[in-house]
Amino acid sequence: MSAFRIAVRRFAAFESAIRKQWDAFEDAAHSGLTLEVTPLDLDPLHRAIFDSNDAWDVVFMNTDWVAEAADSSALLDIGPYLSSDPPEGYPGGWSDSLMRFQQVDRRVLGLPYHDGPECLIYRRDLFEHADIPVPATWEAFHAAARRFTDPARNLWGSVFAAYPDGHNMVYDFCLQLWTRGGSLDALESGAAVEAVRFYREILRDQAAVHPGCAGFDSVKSGYAFAAGEVALMVNWFGFAAMSETILESKVRGKVGVAAIPASGGPHVSLNVYWLLAIGAGCARPATAWSFLRHCATPAMDKLLTLEGAIGCRKSTWMDADVNRAIPFYGAMEELHREARELPRTRNWASIAKAIDGMMAAAIQTDRPETELLADLAKEITL
Repeated sequence: MSAFRIAVRRFAAFESAIRKQWDAFEDAAHSGLTLEVTPLDLDPLHRAIFDSNDAWDVVFMNTDWVAEAADSSALLDIGPYLSSDPPEGYPGGWSDSLMRFQQVDRRVLGLPYHDGPECLIYRRDLFEHADIPVPATWEAFHAAARRFTDPARNLWGSVFAAYPDGHNMVYDFCLQLWTRGGSLDALESGAAVEAVRFYREILRDQAAVHPGCAGFDSVKSGYAFAAGEVALMVNWFGFAAMSETILESKVRGKVGVAAIPASGGPHVSLNVYWLLAIGAGCARPATAWSFLRHCATPAMDKLLTLEGAIGCRKSTWMDADVNRAIPFYGAMEELHREARELPRTRNWASIAKAIDGMMAAAIQTDRPETELLADLAKEITL
């Protein structure tokens, strides 16, 4: 019996949802294929898509990689399928912010699968008991993190995903830069200096952050929050939702979300999302498209959300069951209005690697922020 092979971003909600979505698909399609799910962390997933000879039917594709995928022909263009057999409600059933990034020239390289802009995620119970406001500035964020840290209770004020995987520290730098009024094309500005300085100071502050930060990606940070080990963090909305839905969460009913703090700039968010895409080596593209189309239905988008990830359809955002399970889900639309995208450039992977190295050096060395940023400005070109 042939296998239908999917390369999945390693995350329990993704893994459980994609299996349930396949079961529902197979009940109707009767393809006779068996599902083969391969969960991979970010770097191995990137290598599986771009650097291996594996023939995947479907892959989880981060929007950071879209320009690279377009340049390498790693994915099939699903534009013809969208024209002849579009998903229900396409494209009006989705926010415009989830429709444009995967369109390169006249090609479309995937369907939105998992969303959830970055936001401030915090323990409502702790803030209410302490009778302090949710922080609106980075200075207040650091102060709150110090206030809530209590190692005797295994409680840490905040957590950052500081594992150098070319993603999370890059996102943190961009958010620090934007919320201070800076931009990626002005890396030697005062805003950029303050961005690096803040990150360096808080990551080195043992009285403010979780001791596991150096080994945490966004998923591990999210699980630390769900385990009750963290008071507040900036992370993807999906981890707030996960903390309300997974059975092992110790903070169910205690989670709040808010705008990302800002100090001199706007309260912006970051819009990076996951696509389902068809691998260029797929031997059965019609079946793969049928499965993608199936996953994009309102019922399957809702299923994904109730599994602990974040659906992309407007119908899911407004669904009564979803909002009962995740009381703050109504914030999604507002967060999307403030979301900003990273540059879509074919050399983004090298840019991200350079930013990642600069941020790691900020934590691990005492080199002045101005020197680190000057070297970065010489290294990258947008």
